[in-house]
Amino acid sequence: MMNGIAFLAMAGTAATQIVDKQIVPVDEIWKQITALSWLQAVLAVSFGVVYQLYGWRIYRVLVVICFGLVGMFIGIQLGVKMQNPIWGGIFGLVVLAAASMPLMRWCVCILGAGAGGLMTGGLWYAFGLPQIYIWSGAAVGVVAGGMISFIVLKAAVMLFTSMGGTIIVVTGALGLLQQYQVHVLQMASDKTDVYQWVHDLKWFLPAALIVPSLLGVYLQNRFIKLSSKWEF
Repeated sequence: MMNGIAFLAMAGTAATQIVDKQIVPVDEIWKQITALSWLQAVLAVSFGVVYQLYGWRIYRVLVVICFGLVGMFIGIQLGVKMQNPIWGGIFGLVVLAAASMPLMRWCVCILGAGAGGLMTGGLWYAFGLPQIYIWSGAAVGVVAGGMISFIVLKAAVMLFTSMGGTIIVVTGALGLLQQYQVHVLQMASDKTDVYQWVHDLKWFLPAALIVPSLLGVYLQNRFIKLSSKWEF
């Protein structure tokens, strides 16, 4: 009887540990924020705003760049196993970048689905639901984003460009604020407001990603409607 109770207690503890397991790479996100110099952060904000609001005008180029970067990452990982990560990265970049051009519509749909998954996964994280199941929350957005992308290609373009630009803008803005608090206000790097927001407030990163992304989609839609009236 005692052995059975002890077994159930151990099983319950193990289940709790699994449910509470950290899945969202907060530390990696923080590294990307703090790795930026002030100049890089300013450039990131500047480019990100253009990406967020006018990405629909250059979405073909952005799709090629996105898939090229994915190919480079995959190529580097494969190249490490073959002890030649540089050439592996170059090969992967060229292959996926070249493949994305004739398959542009499919690539846009994939990016739209990915943006939808990132959005619903962020909501899952923001509401403090078990991170071990965050993939199920993200899957809802992937399916919804993929379906919308196949039906209305313009929606996919606006969604992934707005979200991509928002990610760059938020990273650069948080990097600038972190540097200001560390170098001007002389605060410890792990005591700044930015550090507390990123690590302690689960709703902060999803809100910083989703709200500006939706605003960007709205503004892009407005700009597209008015584009025929612009003079060049």
